[in-house]
Amino acid sequence: MPVPPLPYAMTVQQSDQAFAQAMQFAQAGRLAEALSLIEQAAEAGHPDALFALGDAWWRGIGVPQDLVRGRELFRRSAVAGQPMGVRAYTNLLASGIAGERGWAEALRRLADEARTDGLRARMLAVIEAMELDRNGDPIALPDPEQLSEEPGVWLYRGIFSEAECDFLRLLAEPTYERSLVKIDGQDVPDTIRTSDGSAIHWLIEDPATHAINRRLAAMTRTTVEQGEPLYVLRYRPGQQYHPHVDWLDEPNRRILSALTYLNDDYAGGETRFVKADLDVRGHKGDTLVFRNIASDGGFDPLSEHEGLPVTSGTKYLASRWIRERRHSP
Repeated sequence: MPVPPLPYAMTVQQSDQAFAQAMQFAQAGRLAEALSLIEQAAEAGHPDALFALGDAWWRGIGVPQDLVRGRELFRRSAVAGQPMGVRAYTNLLASGIAGERGWAEALRRLADEARTDGLRARMLAVIEAMELDRNGDPIALPDPEQLSEEPGVWLYRGIFSEAECDFLRLLAEPTYERSLVKIDGQDVPDTIRTSDGSAIHWLIEDPATHAINRRLAAMTRTTVEQGEPLYVLRYRPGQQYHPHVDWLDEPNRRILSALTYLNDDYAGGETRFVKADLDVRGHKGDTLVFRNIASDGGFDPLSEHEGLPVTSGTKYLASRWIRERRHSP
């Protein structure tokens, strides 16, 4: 039975008690009761309750998913001083996911956070070394080297700095999981990719990662909103990605792929286009861009490719798959 709402405003002590009780209910699987108490504590301005309620709406846990409502609760939790809420709202403000975008304000907030948070300080340092305009877009890009016309394949050499590559590896390190593939709208373990992967999803897409994604958008002549979340892949010796295509024949089709090589101290692991007799061995900071769509607007079978087995060392790769139209909320 859901917990009935209190007929009066909670005191700070009562909101603390309500939130603690909510966590106990949640651990016991009593989600509806937990959410009822979290809502009451959030209404009283409890910082952790505001963040927890925002997370529930953001992910659709016990309530219908509503990113806009989740973002607003993250904002309120940030105002209340909840540390995760502070970082989450800065991230969302930088990217404009599920609401307005405020790049300059996000950078100001990041500078404040960097005073007491080493990782946020590193993000700020990475951004400050970039040549960006007021919107966070790259001021200039080098010309790519075209490796193939059919399929369309280009290589941007040294487009990302060592510091940027190392930062993405650091960001991904705590959250590697068995690589997944989307089947019928669901993420399931991939049977042809034996790597580990870490998705830098929308909520944790920090300002530095967002600036990297904007550069990838400029390189592919798309908007940043067309990109899927950046996905960092780790291939240890013996791991590989068997022949496959990145194309998704959905209403919003996946038309382009951008693969950024985050290191080069490994052997094997070449990217092979199996029907085009093309092998690519990128160096740290290089980005390989290729089309999954043919000149007639349909799927290009020549885009089939594979990641050959790594024979020694560990290969790190950041993948950004790009849709035909806006993909981000």
